[in-house]
Amino acid sequence: MSLLFEMLSFTFMQRAIVVGLLVSLCAALLGVSLVLKRYAMIGTGLSHVGFAAMVIAGVIDVAPLPVAMVVVVATAFLLLRLNDSNKINGDSAVALISTSGLAIGVIVMGLTTGITLHICNILFGSVFAMTRADMYLSIALSAVVIVLFVLFYKQLFAVTYDETFAKATGTKVELYKSLLALLTALTVVLGMRMMGALLITSLTLFPALSAMRICRRFLTVVIGAAVIAVICFFVGMTFSFGLDLPPGASVVGVNLVVFLLASGVGLVRQGGSA
Repeated sequence: MSLLFEMLSFTFMQRAIVVGLLVSLCAALLGVSLVLKRYAMIGTGLSHVGFAAMVIAGVIDVAPLPVAMVVVVATAFLLLRLNDSNKINGDSAVALISTSGLAIGVIVMGLTTGITLHICNILFGSVFAMTRADMYLSIALSAVVIVLFVLFYKQLFAVTYDETFAKATGTKVELYKSLLALLTALTVVLGMRMMGALLITSLTLFPALSAMRICRRFLTVVIGAAVIAVICFFVGMTFSFGLDLPPGASVVGVNLVVFLLASGVGLVRQGGSA
């Protein structure tokens, strides 16, 4: 308890935990749909583009979060368009965007000097990178993501499970796929400040996979993923503070342990039912 009180006594940790919990919740809610639609790696592609955008923003000395947000949202719609065109399949489109974004960021980094610390923060995340303005913007956008997800839960569920059937029943499939892409892009940008460009995908991937090991219905999987994401983030941040470890890696490590435990529970259930 003394460790928790000490951790929460620091302003930067308060900001990190508030924003991190909200972003983890958003990522978990969206992650179930992304995993089921085999879009799980879209977070990696978008985060690498966000990396390039933040590097460029740092070089020209402008606020990185708004710049990255505009660029990543535009990229999310581009990925959606490429996937729907059937000229480039989903995995190839993500790989193309991902490697291109990372390369652009590295090239810009190589052409400039004096921003090494900034680059490390972008790649691996930093609780010190969260300003008061970032916190307020992150809270507002996280609230938007959560509200839109709840409002259009049924439509997102339909699009996730069977696009053809959803279209036949009158659901505007393209509209809700665009909504999913928009919400994912916003969540990725918000999470990059905490987790870094290299680890942000874990927030959408691990909680969803863990919940799928122990839950069966879509709704229970979504709720389970949300609970797992929030708990893992808080525990990870506590380990990070107590052991002086990188926050992003600590959160991923806790998520990995939970995934292994959930997989074990799933195997036991299968053995019992057999």
